[in-house]
Amino acid sequence: MRSSPQVRAIAYHRLPMGQERGQVRLAELVAALSLGIDLGFGQPMEHVLRQCLIALRIAEAAGLGVEARGVVYYTALLVNVGCHSDAHEQAKWFGDDIAMKSGKYAHPIPSLRGAAAMLRLVGAGRSPLGRLRVGMELIVSGRRDLEGMIERHARLAQQLATQLDLPPPICAAVGASYEQWDGQGWPGKLAGEAIPIAARIASMAEYLEVAQREGGLAAATQLARERSKKQFDPALADLVRARAERLFDGLDRLRAWDAVIAAEPALAVMLSEDRFEAALTAIANFVDLKSPFTLGHSGAVSELCAAAARALGLPPGDVATLRRAGLVHGFGRLGVSNAIWDKPGPLGAGEWERVRMHPYITERMLHQSSALAPLGAIVVQHRERMDGSGYPRGTPGAGLSLPARILGTVDAYQAMREPRPHRPAHSADAAARLLRAEARAGKFAGEVVEAVLEGAGHRARRRPEGPGGLTAREVEVLRLLARGLPTKAIADALSVSPKTAGNHIEHIYAKIDANNRVSASLFAVQHGLLPEDDG
Repeated sequence: MRSSPQVRAIAYHRLPMGQERGQVRLAELVAALSLGIDLGFGQPMEHVLRQCLIALRIAEAAGLGVEARGVVYYTALLVNVGCHSDAHEQAKWFGDDIAMKSGKYAHPIPSLRGAAAMLRLVGAGRSPLGRLRVGMELIVSGRRDLEGMIERHARLAQQLATQLDLPPPICAAVGASYEQWDGQGWPGKLAGEAIPIAARIASMAEYLEVAQREGGLAAATQLARERSKKQFDPALADLVRARAERLFDGLDRLRAWDAVIAAEPALAVMLSEDRFEAALTAIANFVDLKSPFTLGHSGAVSELCAAAARALGLPPGDVATLRRAGLVHGFGRLGVSNAIWDKPGPLGAGEWERVRMHPYITERMLHQSSALAPLGAIVVQHRERMDGSGYPRGTPGAGLSLPARILGTVDAYQAMREPRPHRPAHSADAAARLLRAEARAGKFAGEVVEAVLEGAGHRARRRPEGPGGLTAREVEVLRLLARGLPTKAIADALSVSPKTAGNHIEHIYAKIDANNRVSASLFAVQHGLLPEDDG
């Protein structure tokens, strides 16, 4: 097997490693994100990194050239990056989005066993009567949430690859990663050799990694045999069976991070300062899709961090660092279920313990990259408080860096300005009063609070309306839709009939070329409609 002549080189914006001081490798950023994706699937960290190494070994054994292996490399790292985007709906119907996704590797897809396992999760965590009610609601109104879910994941992953300026062959392979050899995959437009070979290799490596890790070499080769000519390319499956010992040799002894970063084919893809921030912004927007209550949160925190840092007179380098810390501070949310993030009632003790872990998860995602580790050192403290009442470590003010104090204060203020499952958004004035009260109680540093409020007060007022030809009322509807409100709740909020609200939603979908809440939400974030910045 050889790479297609249509595979383009990915050298058009690459530089040799270390050529320009301060540049960041794209591989480090994508690999860091993959660690959170692992947890979102109920897998141990480095699952995606190991599947990337397996995919590269298969590609080399198949005779692919260096450029084609570069396509395999990024496809393997990005294959599941869109799967958290409708975690809100997954948790709504199945109780725990992470538990639901963790069952992906237990059964062939599509299959009756897989469908039965999914049905057993409907309404999980509720009483028998509650489960029955959720099941009925799913039958009556859940069709739109579930239709095309896997296809949507592929499309969003492809969209992120495009936003990261990856070349068309990588974007095409990422978008085809859920296709299957027998044509029974998603979106079901490709079969056999029409599926890009990078997609065939990356998707097979994903399942082989789990099988080998959980059941050893025999389990991996058995999986290759069972799914040959169905999910897997038969020639690739035969190759795995014939060379299994070499393909999996030493995998458990490797430091997966170091091995993956070192294994990037050809020259490393480097990001300039501007492209680094653009890539962070794109990824932050995708991470924020995990919950309708966090849409646009990271971008707003990033902007306000920079404004507060300038108000405090920090040098430009520190302003830039804080802006980037604002973009990455929520990455660890990927490792916590939406059954917790979107819960309207009080959290139990066990749920709180999982919430307390998310700054630590973010640090673990970032710490292995020399470019990202300094951001991780800031982010891990952003939920700590001056009086020692914060988390994850209960570090008091003397142990908190100034950037961490700024980020924590900004995050708290911005969260107040946004709706949460248990309360509506606070007005700007109410948020300022609450923040000052918490400073008086010893949780935040007074001078930092005033700098944050100064930065918030001096931000340009904007009422972004009209992208995609939306009317002012359609913008209102889109904001509520993106926050996860059903049609009837949107109608009640705007004092219109459900039919009118439904018509608005259909018009919005038509105008912005969307067909579900997730794609509409991403449009809203990318066009500055969320979070809403009105006093």
